[in-house]
Amino acid sequence: MLDQIFDYLNFHFSLEALIVLVILVLLEALLSADNAIALAAIAKGLEDKELERKALNFGLVVAYVLRISLILTATWVQQFWQFELLGAAYLLWLVFQHFTSEETKDEHHHGPRFNSLLQAIPVIAFTDLAFSLDSVTTAIAVSQEKWLVLTGATIGIITLRFMAGLFIRWLDEYENLEDAGYVTVALVGLRLFLKVVNDSLVPPEWIMITAIFLILGWGFSKRVSTELPQVEPEKSEASK
Repeated sequence: MLDQIFDYLNFHFSLEALIVLVILVLLEALLSADNAIALAAIAKGLEDKELERKALNFGLVVAYVLRISLILTATWVQQFWQFELLGAAYLLWLVFQHFTSEETKDEHHHGPRFNSLLQAIPVIAFTDLAFSLDSVTTAIAVSQEKWLVLTGATIGIITLRFMAGLFIRWLDEYENLEDAGYVTVALVGLRLFLKVVNDSLVPPEWIMITAIFLILGWGFSKRVSTELPQVEPEKSEASK
């Protein structure tokens, strides 16, 4: 039984496999920065710190199940361009929804708002799935051994949870970070769309990573200004 499972997963451990695993983990970390900020912005739609944490935890559990399902069916999924088109449309719809939302008192657009935890969880899960359509394809191209890709995905989802937690805090500290995050989401959506239209038009991975880090650099360029409370001057004894 175990032999059959190992054969299905192409389980053959070696030094080369370890090196490939490290590459997959690094790819997951590099490619999950835009994903993490998008999930953080979505979780902040609950406007309650405890609910935000629960939304990320439960949403990423569902997202992990969807990722594993995608990896195990990747060969079949890659035969249908409609999946990538739906993923691209979903990500671009999130971007459109963000930039067309009403500006709040801080004169910035914000992501979707939710009334309950159950509304946020599926949005988080399906957003990660849409990102995974691109990252899983990259991972499968690096290694055909499913157990390596599954291990990389597991470490990736843990890294993603950690990064999303950091971004939730940073979104309160940097003015342009949320907008920058959604611009990177637009890049991923456009990349998926180009893969559907003509695969030769898809920019290389290094260009995407460079563009994402430049955009996030702009997002971290300006801190939220905090106005100090005005203190009234004390009245002098003579004026009493």
